[in-house]
Amino acid sequence: MSNKEKNPEKQDFEPQDSFEERVIEIARVAKVVKGGRRFRFRVTVVVGDKKGSIGMGVGKANAVPDAMRKASERARKSVRSVYLSGTTVPHETIGKVAGSKVFLKPASPGTGVIAAGGVRAVLEVAGVRDILTKSMGSANVLNVVMATFDALGRMRSPQVEAARRGKPVENILPFWERRKQHV
Repeated sequence: MSNKEKNPEKQDFEPQDSFEERVIEIARVAKVVKGGRRFRFRVTVVVGDKKGSIGMGVGKANAVPDAMRKASERARKSVRSVYLSGTTVPHETIGKVAGSKVFLKPASPGTGVIAAGGVRAVLEVAGVRDILTKSMGSANVLNVVMATFDALGRMRSPQVEAARRGKPVENILPFWERRKQHV
């Protein structure tokens, strides 16, 4: 009698957490050694709960499944929360990593995620549904994803951002939010 038959409540799989996982990139990387090149796989994964918590992990291994497992574990360990304002971000910001820059701008409800590649994946797992983005500089996928994380990490509440800029909170809020207050 197998272990499964003895204890039917015990399952063979890990308990699923509430995170959605997205594979951003699978790249074959090489290390040049005396005898030639040694190839490995580098996998970049982002995880998020669509409520403002996101994490990123990079895993390297000789086989893709092992690299994916490592990347997933590292992404879950590095989860942090970011400040969101409903379905968008509270204010404009730019994230920079190495030669990559990512500009995030709030958008009115119904706009959708205007982004491509790694930026789109990060924003969707974070729970952003309306945003305008622009990626500038280097198009290196890993740096673009890290720049997106940097930009999201710079998000502050409208009150904090207004105090930092020395402006009233009404001037920081997007125009569609200001319109609601005057009606």
